Amino acid sequence: MMYDVIIVGGSYAGLSAGLQLARARRQVLVIDAGQRRNCFAATSHGFLGQDGQAPAIIAAEGRSQLMEYATVTWVQDRVVEADGFSVRTEHNGTFEGRRLILATGVVDVLPDIEGLEERWGKHVFHCPYCHGYELDQGRIGVLATSPLAMHHALMLPDWGTTTLFTNGVFTPDAEQQAQLDRRGVRVESGVVRRICGARADLELDDGRVFSLDGLFTMSRTQISPLAAQLGCELADGPTGPYLFTNDMRQTSVPGVFACGDASLAAGSVALAVAEGVRAGVGAHFSLING
Repeated sequence: MMYDVIIVGGSYAGLSAGLQLARARRQVLVIDAGQRRNCFAATSHGFLGQDGQAPAIIAAEGRSQLMEYATVTWVQDRVVEADGFSVRTEHNGTFEGRRLILATGVVDVLPDIEGLEERWGKHVFHCPYCHGYELDQGRIGVLATSPLAMHHALMLPDWGTTTLFTNGVFTPDAEQQAQLDRRGVRVESGVVRRICGARADLELDDGRVFSLDGLFTMSRTQISPLAAQLGCELADGPTGPYLFTNDMRQTSVPGVFACGDASLAAGSVALAVAEGVRAGVGAHFSLING
């Protein structure tokens, strides 16, 4: 059948977009590969009404509510190719729509340091607003992957005693050092050898070990190859490219919309849900206006 809107990605942004369209009685297809970005975290924070809830429960409840609408179809699969408003999946063939919403999220490419990957989302984080409070004003580390580590280092003293590990990536200049001093941030040079211990203890190449309650770092983010296949314009973000959109979350390709982490320079569950609303409404207006 011909769907009004195909949504690629059934996490928070895709669910939110689908809900707006379902309530407009549009035929909606959601194709989801089941790979939420925050699947490694035990709890989600900062989303009004769901603070402290498990991410999987938020997503499952959202899907359950969306599927109450008779005009919504859900396909559990991975989209491997997009051409206009036609998408081909890995196992279920090709689907046709009149509009397309990319809610594909991003993939985090983590620093190649022993012990970091298995602690991601548990004791190693990227968002202070999502995870800082639970560290209970404890010992917090910032692992530099670029000079952008200054952003984390200047924020995190509000959540605990902060140490910036420059990791051989950059050396703060005089002005940056003065900013760090004003915020009470300790600076440690040296290359990080590994992350170890029950939480996120950090060992430098000179053998020193720093006991930490949590560690923050910036990943590099990668977006879905579908964007390039469709010819969507990209914008440069601090951690990687993201999809350029207008106020209604339409990309540079007419009729193709984007929402969630794929179209934001930063992300959270609350932001993803809000952006999903805008993309869903934008797609609906596009259908109305032909």
